[in-house]
Amino acid sequence: MKLYQDFFKLIDETPLIDVATELQQKVDYAFNQRNNGNLQRWREAYANLPDVQTKHIRLDTSHVSIGKQTDMTLQQQEQILQQLKILKPWRKGPYKLFDIDIDTEWRSDWKWDRLTPHIAPLKNKLVLDVGCGSGYHSWRMAGEGAKLVMGIDPSLLFVMQYQAVKKYAPNVPVFVFPFSLEEMPKNIPCFDSVFSMGVLYHRRSPIDHLLSLQNLLKPNGELVLETLIIEGGENQVLVPRDRYAKMRNVWFIPSVPELIKWVQRCGFKNVRCVDMNQTSIKEQRSTPWMNFESLADFLNPDNPDFTTENYPAPRRAIIIANK
Repeated sequence: MKLYQDFFKLIDETPLIDVATELQQKVDYAFNQRNNGNLQRWREAYANLPDVQTKHIRLDTSHVSIGKQTDMTLQQQEQILQQLKILKPWRKGPYKLFDIDIDTEWRSDWKWDRLTPHIAPLKNKLVLDVGCGSGYHSWRMAGEGAKLVMGIDPSLLFVMQYQAVKKYAPNVPVFVFPFSLEEMPKNIPCFDSVFSMGVLYHRRSPIDHLLSLQNLLKPNGELVLETLIIEGGENQVLVPRDRYAKMRNVWFIPSVPELIKWVQRCGFKNVRCVDMNQTSIKEQRSTPWMNFESLADFLNPDNPDFTTENYPAPRRAIIIANK
């Protein structure tokens, strides 16, 4: 695919070039052999997007903003609107494509605003964004001047959403690959910054996840870890019996002191918590672009400080550390 061919040109002088063939094979497998009954429909939606060029690209605002309505005809704007709707649900964002406001489930810009005052500058850096979804934060990283952002997410829908945005910003060095961290090639400690946001609690082995992140960082590289937490002291961890906030795949939710201990135990240094925040129904909610259940449906209607299962309502922390 041409989109990824551009990526391989950009990694020519990085250690990633040594695993280029393996990365290409994983892309081919995901799009040609992975079983997903909706993929053809999503591919057709992408193919039916109008061919329009734009110079209007803003990656440093709350909405990842690409294009203006004046760049296209009204017929083309209606065409792009219909194809983007086929790619619903849109979860991470928001985006604005040719003045079409994609009001995503998450106001991911709020999380970005909470963490950017604390992270190392991304200008001219090689960055990995793990579990990036449609790539919203990857685009924001490029807006901070990153030399190259590699996002990874196993959801083919999210990757097709990314490709729809990328069609109109082909020269921005953001690339989202259709696989998980576990599928990343090993022994390539080449990234200046590695972000793992909203992933750790989905891992059956959080320690292995942290070690995998560490193995991809350069010496002194920066880890940005955002995850669910509970209130409490060291050695306190919530292990849901079944579901947490109606999610089946939540395994471990530690307290902040315990999470810091995990990160330190994995060999990171300068480990610090820079933000704690209880997720609000204004930050995560149903919208016309994600019209399924969302946070309000996951909370106890009699006491929103607890989930429907009577666990503490979602709280999140941002941990920053160095290899």
